[in-house]
Amino acid sequence: MAGVTVLDSMVPTAENPPAHSLRIGPHAVDPPVVLAPMAGITNVAFRRLCREYGAGLYVCEMITSRALVERHPQTMQMITFDADEHPRSMQLYGVDPVTMGEAVRMIVAEDLADHVDMNFGCPVPKVTRKGGGSALPYKRRLFEDIVTAAVRAAEPAGIPVTVKFRIGIDDDHLTYLDAGRIAEESGAAAVALHARTAAQRYSGTADWSTIARLKEAVRGIPVLGNGDIFSAGDALRMMAETGCDGVVVGRGCLGRPWLFRDLQAAFTGREIPPGPNLGEVRWVLRRHGELLSEHMGEQKGVRDLRKHMAQYLRGFPVGSDLRHRFGLVSSLAELDDLLAGLDPDVPFPADAEGPRGRQGSAGKVVLPEGWLDDPEDRCVPAGAEIDHSGG
Repeated sequence: MAGVTVLDSMVPTAENPPAHSLRIGPHAVDPPVVLAPMAGITNVAFRRLCREYGAGLYVCEMITSRALVERHPQTMQMITFDADEHPRSMQLYGVDPVTMGEAVRMIVAEDLADHVDMNFGCPVPKVTRKGGGSALPYKRRLFEDIVTAAVRAAEPAGIPVTVKFRIGIDDDHLTYLDAGRIAEESGAAAVALHARTAAQRYSGTADWSTIARLKEAVRGIPVLGNGDIFSAGDALRMMAETGCDGVVVGRGCLGRPWLFRDLQAAFTGREIPPGPNLGEVRWVLRRHGELLSEHMGEQKGVRDLRKHMAQYLRGFPVGSDLRHRFGLVSSLAELDDLLAGLDPDVPFPADAEGPRGRQGSAGKVVLPEGWLDDPEDRCVPAGAEIDHSGG
């Protein structure tokens, strides 16, 4: 792992767990683990499944501030939370301080969430070409205006605002240290760094040394680390190497919600459980299907489950024909028939460990024309707001 080199004796283990005390505003986060918002993934069903395996903070899918203010029907469904989900954590995306302020005032007035996370890390071209996501922190004054607008709107209700960003646009345009300082000075309750540039997207290796440098620069609020946490051991190493106050887990829990059980064990000094056999994976898959069906209706929910199949079954000896049929499942009854064909006693395979989710390749970041000319420019790009949610 790129980053700081430490002695093996310094790395926390189940027998030598790290000291941890993370608060996001008034909310204790114990263990100090945050589920990263992922488009099309971290809906209420998946968040509940993860919460059933362990405590932490679970953030919903990215919500665009304009879509929220305009009450886009899909967006209003996406901000669904379980009755016992606390704190209710919503991630907002926006490029206009006025719209961001309106969105947060709406959240306060209608009691829609207990925590607001702000997305300045998305590397998707349709976002960066409008100056949003990981492109925006380059415009330091505009970034400051957006964070300040959200913090001021949230303050009367005591709702903490956190900020997530990347190292920068590319190796020649690093923004994370300025972004961390500005977020802290603007009243953010915490910052989180995905230790990759926008140009890297999800490829290569996260540079954990940047998390350590951000922690040195930002001293008054918690600093969370994100990038390449695929096991509980990865989380412990990141905290040991960087001194960060908590971790943000994204792709590592895809098809593996029991990662939160492992993290709970690691941070409390208990032995990390072995990976589940195929019988438990069958149960988790069925539970996921049930929860999606409750949220979306059976037809749409089971169809949405298809995207998770390869991750759940990764490494297990399941024939290509059966895998193909799982990818086309259309009802819970059909899912039950397919699950019945899996041997519950098959142990968790070593091939299921390691990186998960999309990786892809690095590429040039698409930016608005002239975006890099003046980092002090606080003007909102024309047509920059996105009117739909989900990334």
